Amino acid sequence: MSEFVQSQEQHVQGNTSATQQVVVHRTAQYGQKAAGFWIRFWAYTVDILVLASIGMLLIKPIFRLLSLELNNPEWYAPFTIITAVIFYVYFVLMTKLCSQTVGKMIFGIRVISKDGEKLKWGTVIFREWIGRLISIIPLNIPYLVVAFTPKKQGVHDFIADTLVVHEAVYDLKEKVTYENAIAKELHEPNVF
Repeated sequence: MSEFVQSQEQHVQGNTSATQQVVVHRTAQYGQKAAGFWIRFWAYTVDILVLASIGMLLIKPIFRLLSLELNNPEWYAPFTIITAVIFYVYFVLMTKLCSQTVGKMIFGIRVISKDGEKLKWGTVIFREWIGRLISIIPLNIPYLVVAFTPKKQGVHDFIADTLVVHEAVYDLKEKVTYENAIAKELHEPNVF
């Protein structure tokens, strides 16, 4: 995560006496803005369209050439298994190699590790495979968590300690700390 830090100190006197000096430390931090529910929804929709296109342009013609059944409604049908594998491989590889899928690229958002390090294979597999399975099973309701959390994290983001952020949009967060000059002098050791 990229951060820009600016420090500015101000000396403020609360009263006119010298014993009431307070030092104000203002620190401006620019952090990447979290991607909200709707932009992530539209990016996911683009990804589903990409995956559906792959299924229609590559998998269905191969099944027709080999005279394999396409309309088997059971979950363990060969067509269903192959499309599920492509789905998960797409999300895992794109997230690991590019930190974003095609949909995220179009909308200018990316997946980052919460601690700012490069995404690891274990993190990506846990987020994109296990986290998505957990989120999909109860009618996609866990995806709605994104709309209500402060850092716009879904259940799969919480599981893998990841964030989805805008690539070029930053939020200004100002941190203000107050320090009493007398208290600081009392905490400093006397050296004779």
